[in-house]
Amino acid sequence: AKKWINIRKSYGNFYKVPRTQTKLTIMLEKLGMNYDGRPHSGLDDSKNIARIAIRMLQDGCELRVNERMHAGQLMTVSSAAPLEGAPAPQMPRYRN
Repeated sequence: AKKWINIRKSYGNFYKVPRTQTKLTIMLEKLGMNYDGRPHSGLDDSKNIARIAIRMLQDGCELRVNERMHAGQLMTVSSAAPLEGAPAPQMPRYRN
């Protein structure tokens, strides 16, 4: 993977909170969620991060690639850069 979304950066920028407020347990707590599973379990951490991402999408966040590797160096991707890949998923619309 050479490009990814750093959820901590996205969360901090979207909810306007400092980096000290972007630890996984704090993000969950501020969103009114409990940590599910065992702390520091890769699978459980991933599931909880996915729950945060879903909530951010529901709150109107447009998740975008914000970090990448270039020539072995970690680089921040500008939020002004054009979107890459498919559009963000939309919540299903139900027909009446």
